[in-house]
Amino acid sequence: MKPYLAAALQMTSVPDLGQNLAQAEELIDLATRRGAELITLPENFSFLGDETAKFKQAQEICTASEKFIKTMAQRYRVMILGGGYPVPSPDGRTYNTAILVNANGEELLRYEKVHLFDVNLPDGNTYHESATVTSGSSLPQLHRSERLGQIGISVCYDVRFPEVYRQLSKEGAEVLIVPASFTAFTGKDHWQVLLQARAIENTCYMIAPAQTGFHNARRQSHGHAMIIDPWGITLADAGDNVGMAIAEIHPSRLEQVRRQMPSLQHRVFG
Repeated sequence: MKPYLAAALQMTSVPDLGQNLAQAEELIDLATRRGAELITLPENFSFLGDETAKFKQAQEICTASEKFIKTMAQRYRVMILGGGYPVPSPDGRTYNTAILVNANGEELLRYEKVHLFDVNLPDGNTYHESATVTSGSSLPQLHRSERLGQIGISVCYDVRFPEVYRQLSKEGAEVLIVPASFTAFTGKDHWQVLLQARAIENTCYMIAPAQTGFHNARRQSHGHAMIIDPWGITLADAGDNVGMAIAEIHPSRLEQVRRQMPSLQHRVFG
């Protein structure tokens, strides 16, 4: 791995596929102008705010999302992580899917979100992701890049399950990506601390693109797309507005932290 800039994009996606893809392209263009070589899109980047409408349009959203990710990667000559977006599943629901694509538009990794967000929150909002989403059956895999490092991917709610990231770190992960649309209610208390915990316990960089603001009258996302270093230090925070967190991923920093705190070598159980 060599030093490079990574960008965690922050969007306010709505129930309008074309509008969302236009917003995403503007941000990708800006990130590449700033020198980013790895660009990550948030969960639900292509459609967010109306679950019934998303489910009805799942095939259209799936086709457009995958074409968009691959086209953008080729056009801007960068690696792009896009997802999650809906991909129709055999049981009549969808998989919440993320893919990693190289600068030639070739798919490197595909991950179907395993942990589904079925939660009743004290703010009155109820989320029942499993009503329309099929849980994936496999842990995320690792992409080994000589240029950009050993990259592991996950999606949003996965960040609450440390075993996912421990498995990736055991396989050699150096950079962990968590595209999310974290709720405003949970995000204010849990988002940053969870990302820092996953970074610290695995001595990995965390790249976390995010959704922000209102997507309809009720659904609001926390924002604060972040890049966090292996010591748990926040290198970039996008705040509450549409934009991005952009920071350098540096192999010497990774080596320094792992030398100073060799906790991965001290594991006793697993």
